[in-house]
Parts: sequence; C-alpha cells; structure tokens
Amino acid sequence: MDDKELIRLYQARDERAITESEQKYGSFLRRIALNLLGSPEDAEECVNDALLAAWNRIPPHEPDSLKAFLSKLIRDIAISRFRESHAAKRGNGTLTEVLDDLAETIPSSFSVEEEVEANALSALIEGWLRAQKRDERVLFIRRYYFGESVISLAAACGCSEQKMAQIMLRLRRSLKKAIEDWSRS
Repeated sequence: MDDKELIRLYQARDERAITESEQKYGSFLRRIALNLLGSPEDAEECVNDALLAAWNRIPPHEPDSLKAFLSKLIRDIAISRFRESHAAKRGNGTLTEVLDDLAETIPSSFSVEEEVEANALSALIEGWLRAQKRDERVLFIRRYYFGESVISLAAACGCSEQKMAQIMLRLRRSLKKAIEDWSRS
C-alpha cells in the first residue's frame, strides 16, 4: 500500500491505517528508536506512541511523505522518552553520544526561545548539508538524525570504525566552522 492510500485511511479514520503503517514502516521506526534509546522495549513503545500520534494528527495534517512524517514523530517521541529516562538515570542509548558529538558544534549560547535565531541556524545547517557530497550528507543524517552508531555506519560503508569516526569529526568541524562564520557576520 502506498503512502497516499495510507493517508486516505487515516483521513477516513479507518483503523487499518495503523496496522498498515506498522506493517510498512514498523521496522524502520523501531530501528530509529532503538538507535536513540538502546532498549527494544522502549523502542516498541515509541513505535506504538508514534502510530497513535499519527492517528491523532492526520487529519488535519496531510503529510507529503508519510515515512518522513513518521520518522519525525518517532524521533521526537524517542528523544522525549530519553529525557525522561535520563532524568531518572536509566538512559542507556546512543542519544547521549550523538548529542555530545554535536554539543561542540552548536553554540552553547543558542536558546530555543530565540525563534529568529533558530530559524536562521536551521537554514544555515540545511544549506551546509546541501553543500556536502551526497554520501557525506547521508552519513551525517544517518548519524545525527537517525542516531545510527559509528560502528554500523562503518560496516555499511565497508570501512573501519576509526575511518568513519574521522569522517564524522571532519563533518562536525566543517559545520562548526560554518556556524562560527555565520555568528561572526
């Protein structure tokens, strides 16, 4: 079943939308949550929560890409769950590692409340990503958006973990320089 048909099921409030979405995207969503949280049980709960959130948001929202819409939902839910478990000192996923990697890149003075700055920073990062080679752009997104480990990225690319870590370091440094240049202007 394609995304347009699935979205129509959501809009018609047909419960098959959830079943079909889970069948089509469940593994993908579980992998994202598992990458971020490290717990299969938490990942499964996040998938259920994401599908329920999709049910509650479609309609009125009509996403262009159901996969992208669901991946954003699962990522937000997993990060929220991580924050809750981390506050309780139970977090054991790779999200801490991913956030620590990027902590040196994003300026610490950045405040979410500064919406104009946030939009400008977002546009800067999007532009920076577009300027990267396709393979590097994909690796960056897989690592820092989907939370994949350096080990799994290295295996997928057929290179050593050390080489992949160097690629990620070079990309973070490049982004950091772009952000520093932007903040000086």
